Amino acid sequence: MNKSRIGWLKERLHPNFLHYAVFLKWMLFACLIGLLVGGVGTLFHYSIGWATQLRTAQPWVLWLLPAAGIAIVLLYKVCGMDEDRGTNLVLLAVRANEKISVRMAPLVFVATVLTHLCGGSSGREGAALQIGGSIASKIGRLLHFDEKDERIMTMCGMSAAFAALFGTPLSAAVFSMEVVSVGVMYYSAIVPCILSAVIGFAVAGFFQVEPERYHLAGIPQLDLLPLLQVILLGVLCAVLSILFCKIMKGAGGLYRKLLPNKLLRIAAGGALVIGLTYLAGTFDYNGAGMDVIDDALFGQAKPEAFAMKLLFTAVTLGAGFKGGEIVPTFFVGATFGNTMGRLIGLNPSFGAGIGLIALFCGVTNCPLTSLIMSIELFGRDGMLFFAIVCAVSYMLSGYHGLYSEQKIVYSKLKPEFIDKKSG
Repeated sequence: MNKSRIGWLKERLHPNFLHYAVFLKWMLFACLIGLLVGGVGTLFHYSIGWATQLRTAQPWVLWLLPAAGIAIVLLYKVCGMDEDRGTNLVLLAVRANEKISVRMAPLVFVATVLTHLCGGSSGREGAALQIGGSIASKIGRLLHFDEKDERIMTMCGMSAAFAALFGTPLSAAVFSMEVVSVGVMYYSAIVPCILSAVIGFAVAGFFQVEPERYHLAGIPQLDLLPLLQVILLGVLCAVLSILFCKIMKGAGGLYRKLLPNKLLRIAAGGALVIGLTYLAGTFDYNGAGMDVIDDALFGQAKPEAFAMKLLFTAVTLGAGFKGGEIVPTFFVGATFGNTMGRLIGLNPSFGAGIGLIALFCGVTNCPLTSLIMSIELFGRDGMLFFAIVCAVSYMLSGYHGLYSEQKIVYSKLKPEFIDKKSG
């Protein structure tokens, strides 16, 4: 075969070979991230579980919350991260290649465990996104990846950590691609994100981490009345999602205005949580509150539970404690859906499931993730109702969101480019 013929073949085959080479590269590194971050996520899961069990067995540790807060602030200061931006920094790393220090991972790990141990109201998945994103980003830099590949590595870490912790690998992968820039999906990351999420999920399963799965009672047949009831509940959850985001952001601003000193601020926040706990007469609103979410999805919830959890979470996270807002969103959504579903004629168990997904969708602006999560958590029954409520909540929640660095790229009302940050 002459040289011109060989050159012609190379020219024609090169694009395919490039695709295969990139595919094999991401197969390798996605497995690496899935194994490593999945292992760390599993350890984080058991650490949070241990902290929750100890706090439940020894309620007096709640009195240590102000001291734990002071320790968290000092720990971040000593490590040179006293201006920590949390999950917002991870979003910036994906969109603009902002550098994440690997110190974020151990710091948010320890700080979140301390918050849960001493009774602060916070979540886990927000911390998991920071842990996974920072570890994967550091590995990308060590391997001298270019900035575009480093962004994909960060998304892989987010996917693997979320999947290991909550047991929803498909939701974890899609969330990492959807949450950064609403209206634009990072499809170039689809293979590595899905694979790293599945590997992270498998690692957690190997160490006997049980995924979250629920059976909802009273799922209705698709008919006009239940359809209208679900739409109404979606409208109410969209309004609640706006309120949730405004309160979470407003709490932090109010704390900073009244108490500029971080040590005083977090100590005061801890003291407020202690006072609120004893005023409420229950420990239901401390920690993540997964048992209350379980009860709501099985049909039992106190009418005031959603408002109390929102208050506890705003007081905790606004003061500077760590963890995240996603599990509190699940708590507020499930208990609100249970209560309101009962009032408008839906089965309270089904209403809780609808509320959980609708509120999550409203505060994250991630309708595709929310729909997939509903299937992973609750199965395919009622999928059409969940699709409708995700659409309603997404549209009516406006341009509000949990993450100030999330960008809304396309309008929710018209097919036009707007490119604004969530408010």
